[in-house]
Amino acid sequence: MIPISDDNPTRITPLVTWALILACVGVYLWQLQLQGDAFGDSLVQYGFIPSHLMSPQFEASPSAMATIFTAMFLHGGFLHLAGNMLYLWIFGNNIEEAMGHVRFLLFYLLAGLAAALTMAFMDPLSIRPMVGASGAISGVLGAYMLLYPRAKVTVLVPLLIILYPFRVNAMWVVGVWFAMQLLALTGPDTSGIAWWAHLGGFGAGIALTPFLKSSGVPFFGPRTPRGPWSR
Repeated sequence: MIPISDDNPTRITPLVTWALILACVGVYLWQLQLQGDAFGDSLVQYGFIPSHLMSPQFEASPSAMATIFTAMFLHGGFLHLAGNMLYLWIFGNNIEEAMGHVRFLLFYLLAGLAAALTMAFMDPLSIRPMVGASGAISGVLGAYMLLYPRAKVTVLVPLLIILYPFRVNAMWVVGVWFAMQLLALTGPDTSGIAWWAHLGGFGAGIALTPFLKSSGVPFFGPRTPRGPWSR
């Protein structure tokens, strides 16, 4: 089930959402121009490696903490980037409107931080670099589920070889996504995907939303027409 749009218009220009997308695309273009093994080296240098923060073999340093944030803007391939940016494009603007620009940026970074720390706690000896915006965007999904569960989302569902569009409530889109994360953890993981980071970011998104949303934004929409949000 691939979301492609939602029926949840905003009344602001989502500057932070756009800036995050442009930053991720810009960093990926920088990665592409690296020569030889430098692309892979960039993932090791700027990706988040749990053991560098958690293992007694290493002395935790400011650089280890810094990679939690640099890793949010790195991606391992085009499909990785495209999938993350699609979700951020569809769901990020509404959460930015609900929180305001500055608080949304803080929310995004804190969700990404929680995602990385969850992965580090669950797999503290891992030497595999964790990269991508998925953890932070998982937080956005958690916030969206709380604030707009009944918003209609258009998704593409594969039936045989054809992708059919359907409109479903956001809670079903997020629910299916969440179930897929849990199912991925029930068997041996050969995908290289940081599933625990997704769950950590999602949980952080749910926990942070009540504190960072604007006071005029209700839980469990749909949103009704009203004046400007109170900040």
